[in-house]
Amino acid sequence: MYDLAIIWDWIAFSVRWLHVITAMAWIGASFYFIALDLMLKPNDALPKGAYGEEWEVHGGGFYHTVKYLVAPSEMPEHLTWHKWQSYVTWLSGAALLMIIYWVGGELFLLDPTKADLALWQGIVISGASLTIGWLAYDQMCKSKLSENPTLLMLLLFAILVAMSWGYNQIFTGRAALLHLGAFTASIMTGNVFFQIMPNQRIVVADLKAGRTPDAKYGKIAKVRSTHNNYLTLPVVFLMLSNHYPLAFGTEYSWIIASLIFLTGVTIRHYFNTMHKTGKGPNWTWLVTALLMVAIAWLSTVRSGDTYEEAEAREMTAYEQKFASSEKFEDAYYAVVGNCSMCHAREPSWEGMHWAPKGVVLETEVDVARHAEQIYLQAGLSHAMPPPNAIEMDSDSRNMIVAWIKDVRGS
Repeated sequence: MYDLAIIWDWIAFSVRWLHVITAMAWIGASFYFIALDLMLKPNDALPKGAYGEEWEVHGGGFYHTVKYLVAPSEMPEHLTWHKWQSYVTWLSGAALLMIIYWVGGELFLLDPTKADLALWQGIVISGASLTIGWLAYDQMCKSKLSENPTLLMLLLFAILVAMSWGYNQIFTGRAALLHLGAFTASIMTGNVFFQIMPNQRIVVADLKAGRTPDAKYGKIAKVRSTHNNYLTLPVVFLMLSNHYPLAFGTEYSWIIASLIFLTGVTIRHYFNTMHKTGKGPNWTWLVTALLMVAIAWLSTVRSGDTYEEAEAREMTAYEQKFASSEKFEDAYYAVVGNCSMCHAREPSWEGMHWAPKGVVLETEVDVARHAEQIYLQAGLSHAMPPPNAIEMDSDSRNMIVAWIKDVRGS
């Protein structure tokens, strides 16, 4: 029965792989078309209705691209749609969130030191927040705020800051940043699915029917696409943050996430300006560097429970299941003796400020909470601890395996 953990881990790995691949395709296409839009140059010799053109060289050949601001005079025989990248990225991301943070919610989603929630309550908050975020943003864009793009972006930033703080009051630091990334990515995919693609379909339908398409549909799609352009880099950071405890292991992680959104604006502003004018504003790099210095400083502020608080905390039902095993004591000492030099609230390994991935293995509560991961990392495989840190003997690994087998009755 314990082999299910292996299968589940490989499913998570496969879905993550798919998510990364499709995200690269989506981001690459998005960045390319934003750059292409900004590099377009007018030419009087272009066909009627054409806005601009761009010549490019790549892969041993030349490409001549012409953009029609609204639409060409008639429907082309072949039309390539760019949509699957966004859809599959979101769907695979949603599946990964469910696998890790819903199914594995007792470990990765809920933080009992922050909020006393049942797993089902955490899952409801997780899913509902993503839906509510898109609905609120969409209504803002459809309101009169759309007439003031700067104000609209500022309000969107305020919502992201509020969500960053809110997630951090409920979920683990790792889950909070990941959910903020999913919240933002849901807005981006919602833009594609509910606005950009439907408006493009209206234009295509008009062309097929011999009608002149309304320019407003292209403008709406352009605004949403521009929002996606500025949100992309922060989302990538948030998706990577779960590998770096310095990003999520502090009580100020919600401020770190908020500042990251500002770096996304400064970096994209540089490249957008460079694509349009041939030269980017260098001041944006200074602002970005200062923001990153502030982020690095905030990351050093410690948070979370102390050793004494963890020892005194009553175990959850999930933790008790693993701690009640007769073989738990042997496994506990095997883990503490081989792992706690790094996986501690204050690691003793030189140069290490936070426990790897934020996983602390000091108290019985800690070890019981991370039982499944300990089994996969140090029992079933030899991934942990690193051989250059400490050589964990086979007896210790066997104690961990025996512990999990005992809990699962296999």
